[in-house]
Amino acid sequence: MNLIALPAFQDNYFWMLHNGRQALVVDPGSAAPVLATLQQHDLALASILVTHHHADHTGGVAELHGLTGATVYGPAYERIPEPFHRLNGGDHVQALGISFRVMDVPGHTAGHIAYFAEDVDGAPLLFCGDTLFSGGCGRLFEGTPAQMLASLDALAALPGNTRVCAAHEYTLSNLRFARAVEPGNQALAEYQGQCERLREQGLPTLPSTIATERAINPFLRSREGAVVQSVRAHAPSATDEVSVFAALREWKNNFQ
Repeated sequence: MNLIALPAFQDNYFWMLHNGRQALVVDPGSAAPVLATLQQHDLALASILVTHHHADHTGGVAELHGLTGATVYGPAYERIPEPFHRLNGGDHVQALGISFRVMDVPGHTAGHIAYFAEDVDGAPLLFCGDTLFSGGCGRLFEGTPAQMLASLDALAALPGNTRVCAAHEYTLSNLRFARAVEPGNQALAEYQGQCERLREQGLPTLPSTIATERAINPFLRSREGAVVQSVRAHAPSATDEVSVFAALREWKNNFQ
């Protein structure tokens, strides 16, 4: 299997997985980069996986379906271009001979889902849309802090070698915030250096791994003593784990 991050817009990635003949694509916000890659590699598009309804994730779905006949899958309770197969947590999608388990991960949107495969070429694979980023998480546009915390807990419980295919190249800005939250985290400092070198070469920082995110991502570390202490210095009223998480997300929203 070949895993490709297709850059689009300012900072999106449309993830494509292909076996040399057929491909699937995740969250195609526009059709053009997908069609160009299909043509370049002489591929047939078999499946389109959608994580949530935002336009930068769905804008190319109708055109791609119309041109290729690819089967479209998406969250059951969000507005995705028809026709599509409605999915709920616990469902399974078969694409390119791979079984993806659907995970409900609300927070960024009310019906956001993720796709997890236990073994793709020897390691697990996660398409998580805008729920989890490297070093960060999505803004809470529709869900609650409690929902997002539970969603991130579910993703953090996946195997450590799971490749995290997030939908945006937000890593460096996320890591600047993470360093402000947890300046003593040596793993975070080292990871920031690695990501800076990748971007200097014009390369994606993604995919990350769940193990890396457990070590460096403040939103997966919101119960760690150093993170809690930093958050409470900004928001003394944050006393329980949900209010600490909510204050951490609000701090990130306003971080310069």
